[in-house]
Amino acid sequence: MPPSSEQALRELLQAVAQGELSPERALDAYRFLPFESVGDFAHVDHHRSLRTGFPEAVWGPGKTPEQIAQIMEQLHQRGSLALATRIEAQVHEQIRRLLPQVQYSPLARLCWIPRAQAIAYPGQLSVISAGTADLPVAEEAALTAELSGFQVKRLWDVGVAGIHRLLQNRQALQADVLIVVAGMEGALASVVAGLANCPVIAVPTSIGYGASFQGLAALLTMLNSCAAGVGVVNIDNGFGAAILAGQILRCGQQMATRLNSATADKA
Repeated sequence: MPPSSEQALRELLQAVAQGELSPERALDAYRFLPFESVGDFAHVDHHRSLRTGFPEAVWGPGKTPEQIAQIMEQLHQRGSLALATRIEAQVHEQIRRLLPQVQYSPLARLCWIPRAQAIAYPGQLSVISAGTADLPVAEEAALTAELSGFQVKRLWDVGVAGIHRLLQNRQALQADVLIVVAGMEGALASVVAGLANCPVIAVPTSIGYGASFQGLAALLTMLNSCAAGVGVVNIDNGFGAAILAGQILRCGQQMATRLNSATADKA
């Protein structure tokens, strides 16, 4: 912890000890204490999970394997999930030489070290993909959600060109949040949202022929969905879809806890 952060924390603790600040107010202030420097190239935000519920993740492209490894090590040392996204196999091999405990999914292109203490959130999340070519983005979403502590079901290759495949697997739609991943024209999200009674997060992929414009066609289809309850993330953003789904599940649980507490108080 940098000196400025250590001093700020000391002052917070002294204020609580002297009765000048409530523990709740101190926690709010602690969420925004400074970050930790890693070399001269990064500032790791260790308090992001306090503010948002999820730790910082490492965006792999544009960073050297050494930089990725150093950031992941700092996150791991603080007991956090150390997760790096869009890591190619050759980059993972170089990271593993520096961090032998690192794990890797070549399909999802995720590299991670699990958190020191596993957590498990209530709620059920399903990830549905239209085609096999969409699997890298779909698995990025599914694995990110699992590593974050959520239960995940997977249903692959049920695009609208063979809609009977989806209809024969309707049990996958029985979830608290659905992530639907599709390229080409991206119609699967609208179909799923018309059948499901939960929020649907649509992820357009860059899969498709020339007129798909690297996912722009699927993005516009999803944004223009006539089915209600569809939210859309950016093209190929499986990671962002997983975090959004997690936030929905966490907020739902928080509301249920407050409701139960209020009911108990009235009783």
